[in-house]
Amino acid sequence: MRLDPKQRAAMIEEGAHRLNIGIFGVGGVGGYFGAKICRAKEALQANVYFVARGAHGDAIRENGLTVRTSSEGILHCQPTLVTANIDELPSLDACLVCVKSYDLEDLAQKLNSLISDTTEVVPVLNGIDIRDRIRKKLLGATIYPACVFIGTHIEEPGVISQDGGACRILFGRASPETSRDASVMAEVFEKSLIKSEWHDDIVPSLWTKYIFIAPFSLVTACFDKTLGQVMESEELSSLVRALMNEVLALATAQHIPLPASIIEDSYRKGNDFPSGTKTSFQRDYEVPDRPDERDLFGGAIIRLGKRLDIATPCASGVNKMITRRKKPMTKRSQAPAGKSEPI
Repeated sequence: MRLDPKQRAAMIEEGAHRLNIGIFGVGGVGGYFGAKICRAKEALQANVYFVARGAHGDAIRENGLTVRTSSEGILHCQPTLVTANIDELPSLDACLVCVKSYDLEDLAQKLNSLISDTTEVVPVLNGIDIRDRIRKKLLGATIYPACVFIGTHIEEPGVISQDGGACRILFGRASPETSRDASVMAEVFEKSLIKSEWHDDIVPSLWTKYIFIAPFSLVTACFDKTLGQVMESEELSSLVRALMNEVLALATAQHIPLPASIIEDSYRKGNDFPSGTKTSFQRDYEVPDRPDERDLFGGAIIRLGKRLDIATPCASGVNKMITRRKKPMTKRSQAPAGKSEPI
């Protein structure tokens, strides 16, 4: 049974319960928000668990996590536990899921042993069907879809740099199943000083983010250009807008309400990041032996276009160019430090 804040506060006072919070995927995005949550663990009366692999996980375990931010100074934290083994975690009250899409369903399956029907899960991945993909594998918990605008990357093992974006999480309901408010995660965000917005209907916000991130990701990766270089190129900017219009057509066909200015609003967001910023997909794509999220962007647009009988020639063309240059991976490989997600 879910405890209301007063009941939980009383139990904490008696030493009976601390929140157990899991941060899954401690790359750029997960590292920034995970660090803020970790630094607030005493205010939250919480244990904070990081799931991180490789040299990055080893460095955090040894020295803690350092986040160098553009406006908040240097954030340093030491989580309750850093592990690559989910089986070492206790039952969780809340989960922030920040893995890449190609790891999502495997993680969701493994989470079943750690959650109950009162556990709150907030996935901050790019994409418009993330909640549905988690639900296929995760039998319990309440999932609150989310999107985030932030520029981050792993600078070196144990060190993350944040240098762009609004650093804000938008989360909320996506179906009648999630009829109740996210009381635990709302408290986590508030006490961690994380900028967040609750939406009774989060779906338009997910599409707003997707209209921004999918075209920029496809173009930066395909043409090996930074966000600033794309913004400076009339040809590439036109391609970004054309891709945005294809995504908008898919949203319109599903009666998702979006503002009339969505294309230009989304395009101008490219100026919110330093000129040298690379997209997450681009960073993954440029490493030969690393999997990437092309299916989350080009593949998803093409499939949905076929299902809705809407032509997506720009997405199809760019996706073909991307596949010609780098074949998709059949197995996941460990991503090296220093190459993580900016947006």
